Amino acid sequence: MRPFALDYARPTAHPAVVTGYAYDPARQLNVLPDGRPAISDPALLRAAGATTSTAGSKTHFDD
Repeated sequence: MRPFALDYARPTAHPAVVTGYAYDPARQLNVLPDGRPAISDPALLRAAGATTSTAGSKTHFDD
């Protein structure tokens, strides 16, 4: 038996993700294309929600 909701469920399209920053392993922080730390751009922080990197533990915001 097929659940009623599945007759009407539609897959959602995922929006393209643009981060605007990249991880710099030498400095061990996320940087903007012009070399400034990503934390210095308030608009980016509002749009992305955070700039956590993949360095260290993924459970801590300040890694």
